[in-house]
Amino acid sequence: MLRFPNHDNRSVIRLPNPEPRAKRADAARNRDQLLEIATRVFASTDAETSMRAIAREAGVGIGTLYRHFPTRESLVEAVYRDQVVRLTNGAQELLADLAPAVAMRRWMDLFGDWIATKNGMLDTLLTVIESGTVGHARTRDELLNAISSILDAGRAAGDLRPDVTAEEIAASLIGIFTVAHQPGRTVTADRLLDILLDGLRPRNRP
Repeated sequence: MLRFPNHDNRSVIRLPNPEPRAKRADAARNRDQLLEIATRVFASTDAETSMRAIAREAGVGIGTLYRHFPTRESLVEAVYRDQVVRLTNGAQELLADLAPAVAMRRWMDLFGDWIATKNGMLDTLLTVIESGTVGHARTRDELLNAISSILDAGRAAGDLRPDVTAEEIAASLIGIFTVAHQPGRTVTADRLLDILLDGLRPRNRP
């Protein structure tokens, strides 16, 4: 708190100290950076990753990581929620710049990133979902709404078939990423996604 001299016995003028706000901003940036690194680490492995490995990748001490995320469950929940927000917001952001069919294909890539992220935190994520901290049904509705928004834009533009539902696309995506990530498979997710998108285009298009 800053104080000005009181020469005429009037009330002292007090201005808020800017340091707490600056510290909060730094803490938020550090948290976001840890979240980004944890997301990348989770996506790069098929096994559960330790908190110490994540802290090492971020170049910070384990105490710094625990200060932002006191438990592994809190970190996994934060990564999961962040990815869902990226998917839901991403649909509108893509539609703002791209034709609906192209936006759908780009959104499929985002969905693939979300699936990949879950690989390195799956056991903990299942525990978080079972505890009720993360609502699986709510997440499903949010993702279906994101797909529906792109489908609606595609129907209006004549860019996507009018007879396909968001549930059918979600099921197709889960199937594609499940198959493509199995060991020994020569087929790639990108190839399968391109085929899926081609099937979503109107049959009578030029």
